[in-house]
Amino acid sequence: MQFPESWLREFCNPALSTEALAETLTMAGLEVEELKPVAPPFTKIVVGEIREAVQHPDADRLRVCQVDVGQGAFLNIVCGAPNARVGIKVPCALVGAKLPPGEDGKPFLIKVGKLRGVESQGMLCSARELKLSEDHGGLLELAAGAKVGQDIREHLNLDDTLFTLKLTPNLAHCLSVYGVAREVAALTGAPLKVPASPPVAISGVDKLPVTISAPDLCGRFSGRIVRKVNTRAITPAWMVDRLARCGQRSVTALVDISNYVMFELGRPSHIFDLDKIHGGLDVRWGKAGESLKLLNGNTVTVDEKVGVIADSQQVESLAGIMGGDATAVSDTTENIYVEAAFWWPKAIAGRSRRYNFSTDAGHRFERGVDSGQTVEHIERITQLILDICGTPDTVCGPIDDLQVNMPQAAPVTLRVARAVKVIGMPLTQLQCADALRRLGLPVTEGEGTLTVTPPSYRFDLQIEEDLIEEVVRMVGYQQLPATPPLAPITARLRPEAQRSAFAVRRALAGLGYQETINFSFVEERWEHELAGNPNPIKLLNPIASQMSVMRSSLLGSLLQVLKFNLDRKAARVNVFEVGRVFLRDLASLNTDTTVAGFDQPMRVAGLAYGPRESLQWSLSDKGVDFFDVKGDVQALLSPLQAVFTPASHPAMHPGRSASVAVNGRVIGFVGELHPQWRQGYELAQAPILFELDLDVLLQRLVPVFQPVSKLQPVERDIAVIVAEGVTHASLMAGIHGADTQGLLRSATLFDVYKPKQGSTAMQLGEKSLAVRLVLGSDDATLTDEQIEVVTQAVLASLQLRLQARLRA
Repeated sequence: MQFPESWLREFCNPALSTEALAETLTMAGLEVEELKPVAPPFTKIVVGEIREAVQHPDADRLRVCQVDVGQGAFLNIVCGAPNARVGIKVPCALVGAKLPPGEDGKPFLIKVGKLRGVESQGMLCSARELKLSEDHGGLLELAAGAKVGQDIREHLNLDDTLFTLKLTPNLAHCLSVYGVAREVAALTGAPLKVPASPPVAISGVDKLPVTISAPDLCGRFSGRIVRKVNTRAITPAWMVDRLARCGQRSVTALVDISNYVMFELGRPSHIFDLDKIHGGLDVRWGKAGESLKLLNGNTVTVDEKVGVIADSQQVESLAGIMGGDATAVSDTTENIYVEAAFWWPKAIAGRSRRYNFSTDAGHRFERGVDSGQTVEHIERITQLILDICGTPDTVCGPIDDLQVNMPQAAPVTLRVARAVKVIGMPLTQLQCADALRRLGLPVTEGEGTLTVTPPSYRFDLQIEEDLIEEVVRMVGYQQLPATPPLAPITARLRPEAQRSAFAVRRALAGLGYQETINFSFVEERWEHELAGNPNPIKLLNPIASQMSVMRSSLLGSLLQVLKFNLDRKAARVNVFEVGRVFLRDLASLNTDTTVAGFDQPMRVAGLAYGPRESLQWSLSDKGVDFFDVKGDVQALLSPLQAVFTPASHPAMHPGRSASVAVNGRVIGFVGELHPQWRQGYELAQAPILFELDLDVLLQRLVPVFQPVSKLQPVERDIAVIVAEGVTHASLMAGIHGADTQGLLRSATLFDVYKPKQGSTAMQLGEKSLAVRLVLGSDDATLTDEQIEVVTQAVLASLQLRLQARLRA
């Protein structure tokens, strides 16, 4: 919010400099974002009156003016402004004056010169030349009562300063000059000038019928009819100037009056053309299909969630946001209806953003406006209308004040001990009570408590913490002691059997993967297709239509990253992500880190596409396959031993995917992308993906000392013939399932043979597997009998489990 310092000091004028006042406001929570002078520095510019203006003898567009600047003799000044005429008062730069810097950054010095042979003893100035505005259509015309010869800075109060406040939403009571003055008075103890709004003389009896059909939209609606006003009246210069310094341009007298009171008292209001209203007004929610042309020229369509003011034929205004064009005042308006209402903030909040614009009125109403001052504010507006637009025939009707759903102020109690604990500094009950009373709040004292019934303009005071905030604002945030936190420092040592998530990221980076970070909000189609999740967790207010659900798998995000890189001609893509997924889980309860009904585990997922290795002369350009990524998963889990079992996954190829299990628990999947989704994503080859639970990856086995045997181990090689469908895992299970009396140290498959045609030893559909057995004992050297017993036990186990036979 922007306003001039001079206006603020009319209500409250503390003995503080501009900078000190700004610091006081900032330290009370009303952050002064910027201090800016109204006008740049310039000197020797005074009020001048044109006494004579004649045509230049050698130039059609120049006039030779005789200007009175209060020095006795008139100055001869040549001027080319189209509005240079006898009788007006304008800024006059005397010889030696320094105008504000131009585009070159240097001040413009006024000297005696000649224009087309005529001497000019100064310069008549426009607003743009003084850097007061961008208007350069002619000379800046001053008020007729301006004193000739007076310094223009004094006359226009150009040594004023513009304050720009950055207010938080809970400070809506400060969205006016008087609201800020009220805070200054409380902070500094300077007297506050309360604006008086005496009732105007009533000379009419008619009222406009008004119905409030939506009490949840409008709690109070006040209005009055004023007839026979002069809408062509010129807005006074002082009002135009103040509006400009608040960042508001002048429109018409009636609109300017409404805006002026809004900046002065924080009350947005609206003035209707009475003769354009059909019947009475109905304050209600909109109806589907209704439309309204607004004052800004836009035509909007309303529905049941948008409040409106309507007459018997059409919608006339967006409630609390902007008036309609149909009932706007114009130069032909004679009779008006002045309205001031209390709109419930929740009924206004967000409505203007639906139509991609915002207004000062909507900004205030959605934060809250005083519900108890509508009548007083209408009296203030009416008085200004009579002063500026009034005529001898003007008639003011009585105020019609409808109150159907007024907010009820509930008492709020402050516990002094609680305030001391929250604020962090010692305070007495007397100090707390004094702070609240300085704010104009009625305080009732109890034993260690203070109870406040908030006035209507302090609608933000609802809980104890609100009063605590008011106390600390009045005491001053700068008074808070700088107390360093005192707490025992305890190192959080990670157990040796656990590694950090960063270590997992570093391990994947070492395997050649690059980390990506993606949104947890994903497209609903991904959940159905890639995660097999028919009921994903939907967002109530998604940031985009394609990000409407919470992900239950990381694979969709990685495929999106792959597609993004392929579209930019990347030939090789190896990426991973460590992130959270969101699952429905009825067993989850509300705790500090969980939400009832939802499980949010961490997972790690990776994707490999293209050549296995970057282009290099010593390596082949072989494409990545299932076994490459399987090896990466094994390296990531090491030293934990993973078991890979053929399995199905919605996102993976039905014959080229496997589940990953550790210690009997399935922790994820690895496999090739399903051909259906490969075709859908238009991929030249199938990427290989994996997704694992992070908590298992964070576990690691603690090394345990084992002495090296002093006795040499024994190696025996066996070759067995088995069915072609026998897997390595089943072979190892058969070997280690034999009764080897603890003498088998390891078993390693070192050869696989498949005959091209049937032979005497093997048939089609069979294969030979050669395994090296390592045997040993810590007690004594193995004998031939012990070795033979172990070997036969292994062969017997393989024959029983796999129907294997020894290859001759």
